[in-house]
Amino acid sequence: MRRRRAVRLTRFELEIMNALWGLGGGSVREIQEALPERRRPAYTTVQTIVRRLEEKGAVRVVKKVGNAHVFAPAVTREAAHGRLVDELLLILGGSARPLMAHLADSGKLSLEDVRELENMLAERGGPPARRRKES
Repeated sequence: MRRRRAVRLTRFELEIMNALWGLGGGSVREIQEALPERRRPAYTTVQTIVRRLEEKGAVRVVKKVGNAHVFAPAVTREAAHGRLVDELLLILGGSARPLMAHLADSGKLSLEDVRELENMLAERGGPPARRRKES
């Protein structure tokens, strides 16, 4: 079986996908109404973006009700987020350290988050973390 590449999404496409992931599936109207009211784009704008997402393989039509198509996500939130993080790491030269340092400095990474990451790494069975030599 051929493995599909993760889909590259723009910021606006990601907003549309977040609404669709939240709904689990829906028409263009339902997706539009799931977006924040204060910045809600026009129906035709959402329709255009959903069609682009369909062309990219990020959404698919699951049924037709009257004249309306019902769309469902064809990629998971985790796959889309993974693609974004992978791209960011490429920009950072492949090292996660600048990202982790920024998150820690900005207060967006807590000690609890670090412990959860340690548990994830331990469950994955990866190599043990390098420890600094204490002088």
